[in-house]
Amino acid sequence: MLPEVNTILYASDMGQNMRPAFRFAVSLAIKYHSKIVMIHALEPMGSTSRAMMENYLDADQRRRLQQEGYEYVRQDMKKRLADFFEDERAAIAGESGSPEVDVVVVTGQPAQVIVEEAQKRDAGLIVMGVHTDHSFGHKLMGSTTRKVIHNSSIPVMVVPVSPGG
Repeated sequence: MLPEVNTILYASDMGQNMRPAFRFAVSLAIKYHSKIVMIHALEPMGSTSRAMMENYLDADQRRRLQQEGYEYVRQDMKKRLADFFEDERAAIAGESGSPEVDVVVVTGQPAQVIVEEAQKRDAGLIVMGVHTDHSFGHKLMGSTTRKVIHNSSIPVMVVPVSPGG
């Protein structure tokens, strides 16, 4: 018996080569009559930036500036993902319909928030692209993809994405 796949979580790094993995997620969503949740994770501020802010700003200023900054970036990324989906509608228009798509931008360590969001939304499948640069040192899967596979109880489909693809 095949599992129900009512929701597919598509994790995007907003890289240049994300279209093949997204199109694969869309084709699966059409086949299974599923909804797609497009997710992008904003990584937390690094220790150097945090230390610099601590040297020059008081706690209230830091908190306000961080909240405003993350909200600005979150809204910008959400718009970029929504615009990306609209651009892709033309490419998938020939297929039997277009799936419902939710766009989510969350802050946190990418692998952790991808798994958490997939569980929260009761996703039946996580789809991720992985870059396929075959030069020395680049044959291993990306660390975020490896961590998602290792920590997810939900099946993860990895779509190879070549440069320029």
